[in-house]
Amino acid sequence: MSIPASLTAYVVALHVYDVSYAAGPGSHVGMPSTTLTFVLPLDEPLDVSWAGDPSSRGASWASVSGVHARPALIHHTGSLRGIQLALTTAGARVLFGVPASQLAGGLLDLADVDPAMADLPSRLADARSDDPVDVVWRTLTRALSRHDALGPRAEVGRALSLLTRGSTVSAVADEVGYSRRRLSTLVRDEVGVTPQELRRLGRFERSHAILRRRAGGGRLSISEVAASCGYADHAHLTREWGRLAGCSPTTWLATEFPNVQAIGA
Repeated sequence: MSIPASLTAYVVALHVYDVSYAAGPGSHVGMPSTTLTFVLPLDEPLDVSWAGDPSSRGASWASVSGVHARPALIHHTGSLRGIQLALTTAGARVLFGVPASQLAGGLLDLADVDPAMADLPSRLADARSDDPVDVVWRTLTRALSRHDALGPRAEVGRALSLLTRGSTVSAVADEVGYSRRRLSTLVRDEVGVTPQELRRLGRFERSHAILRRRAGGGRLSISEVAASCGYADHAHLTREWGRLAGCSPTTWLATEFPNVQAIGA
């Protein structure tokens, strides 16, 4: 889905989803990532909670979640349809007017994050002739003029990029000229997680993307994925998936892609 040029620094991806589950009602796992998640369901409110925390469950027509290190559960009645965007941490300031750190670990309603954008779900519901995606792009483009477009200082932005790509915290601190303590403060103030947590999420995100791309390609080697993403070995990757996704890669693939027959060691 083509992203307008004015938004490319703030929107990583937009995905229009329309999924029916043969097994009927259930839940879908929302994975941790280094980006913010913005979901606009089209048929019924998004029913979501943190895995293992039923008290966090709520429904929303426009859900925003910041960077987080635990899986979410999207509860459904047998189908899901809507629009999901992945936003950069800079996008939080520019599109919603708040730093990404204020959204970290939250399952929030858009009206609470940016009241000026609260009517977006109703405008999507009324968009009979308009493409819903165009409505979203117009809304986000208008938001650019409402908020301060200044992102984090250049060295902080550089640090965030290096950490998500797998550089060690010490190497990043040296690269941008900060002590590890100062770097930790600046990263937490901007994103809401520590540099080490952000690095860990970046590694998990890379493994998730590789496994998803390769799901339909026959026999998969988890050990090969582990090595390519910076894990010590297969067991290390599996432990991290248990902590961040709530399941092993093998279990996730079998659940999300039931036609995958074999997972290699």
